[in-house]
Amino acid sequence: MTRMLSWGRSWPVVLLAACGGADPASPSLAVCHGSTQPLALVVGQDAAVDPEVTAGCVIFPANTSSTDSAQYLLVPQAATTSANSHSSFKLAGGAPITGAPPIAAALQATPPSPAQQFHDQLRLMEQERSFPMPSGAAQFAAPSGPAAAGSDTLNNVRTFKVLANLTNTQITQNVTATVKSVGTHFVIYVDNAAPAGGFSTVQLDSLRNVFDTLLYAVDTTAFGRESDIDGNGKVIVLLSGVLNSLVTASQCLSSGYVAGFFFGADIDPAFHTAWNNGEIFYSIVPDPSGSLSCAHSTSSVKSLLPVTFIHEFQHMISYNQHVLIGKGSSEELWLNEGLSHYAEERGGWAFLAAGDSTHFCDHVRGVLYDFGLYVANPGATGLVMLTGLGTLDERGAWWSFVRFIVDQYAADTSLAAADAFTRRLDQTALRGTSNIVNVTGQPFDLLSRRWVLANYVSDLPGFAAPATMKYKRWAFRSAYPQLKASCATIPAAFQGTYPLVAPGVPGPALNVVGTMYAGSAGTYQRVLQGPSGASFTLLFGDGTGALLDPSVVPKLQVIRIR
Repeated sequence: MTRMLSWGRSWPVVLLAACGGADPASPSLAVCHGSTQPLALVVGQDAAVDPEVTAGCVIFPANTSSTDSAQYLLVPQAATTSANSHSSFKLAGGAPITGAPPIAAALQATPPSPAQQFHDQLRLMEQERSFPMPSGAAQFAAPSGPAAAGSDTLNNVRTFKVLANLTNTQITQNVTATVKSVGTHFVIYVDNAAPAGGFSTVQLDSLRNVFDTLLYAVDTTAFGRESDIDGNGKVIVLLSGVLNSLVTASQCLSSGYVAGFFFGADIDPAFHTAWNNGEIFYSIVPDPSGSLSCAHSTSSVKSLLPVTFIHEFQHMISYNQHVLIGKGSSEELWLNEGLSHYAEERGGWAFLAAGDSTHFCDHVRGVLYDFGLYVANPGATGLVMLTGLGTLDERGAWWSFVRFIVDQYAADTSLAAADAFTRRLDQTALRGTSNIVNVTGQPFDLLSRRWVLANYVSDLPGFAAPATMKYKRWAFRSAYPQLKASCATIPAAFQGTYPLVAPGVPGPALNVVGTMYAGSAGTYQRVLQGPSGASFTLLFGDGTGALLDPSVVPKLQVIRIR
């Protein structure tokens, strides 16, 4: 949201190439104070220009080299920590503005699918602790001690309440299921009404073994322990056709499906006895004939479940650490999801360390695909977002921010050091930006500033990025084509090149408008200056040319890259 400040002026249609001669009393000229100093940067040096201080005026000095050109990367950013804040912006050079802006977003934000909206609705209920009354429950019972401890043994039969509608969480279905596999940390129940052609005992034991020996260790080492309110010492995996039926066959094919979820009410101290009173991960069942929705083969479900589980198990651990142990509220949605997508990637490295490149590809392709959508159109997505969640673009931003701060603030580049860092993010009652600031010891606006610049300069060819603006685990410009070429499970839609592009124009000719959301970049733009190029001026304001509202903490991030 923007507003005209009482002390501001609208910008002119024709902008001055030099600020010193502007008349601040004239409504036809930009307010460009004579005291504004040129932004003198050497290669590799950056600055965050505050338009409230400079009235939106940025002066770039003449290029002193007669043989080499100069280049600057510009990234307008709303550096606020106020969730969902946003503003329009305009970047205009000291030349006449005519016609339509030459640069427009090539992609639009990907709308959330019904399945994504369902997932985000679960996280919102956790954040607000606003769980519904399940159908058939007369009242919420008082919390009780462990229930049926030791009963989750092979062939045990149990009935569960399962969410049965994407949009109305008061609609549940009773599912009778039987234990088909028992491990050290997990017990797998299969819906008795599951369609024919499902998992064999050997396949279920193999799947449970992956959960037991690899994924459990990854998540608990990286984030902490789950609760055990039912005293059975295990996490229940419930495979039920109710999840398949959450979407129709046509919805499944056009916009996706719910592969699995964790529901906080099952372990919440005030609600768990009205639900299932235990740690449960819900998942679809194989349905080769498509009797419930679209078809799901046993091989596809077996490949999908580890990625889905490691994501949802982080949510379960986080809820335990923040709510049951920390006695606070659940983690804010954007950071909660960022950590769960990081968990997917973390699982991938564990598989790769075990020599399993196929499962590595399964675990990293999703986060890199989402991140590619984000950087292809950063002005459509925020970082600090609490409502209207669910787009893949947003998830890509959240994952990459977590990945960046892990790279920057873990003690070293080892997985053990990364795990020690992420445990601090989960094992706390702090939330969102306060949690980030506490663990890193840095102001959030500084972290988000370095992150938006790192997304472009970290592995920029021919440029030595500052250490504070580097990813250490990924070199994205080489990773995207490598994964596309070497991962058999990479879908055709996966980008074969890193899609972040920063168009370059001479400084005086720059004319870009767009939107910047909380914490995120509005666009990436290079301004070019030839050998012995003259000084030029840029003006940074809202989309109408007015001074930017300081409540969004607008900053023009600038780094000289040549």
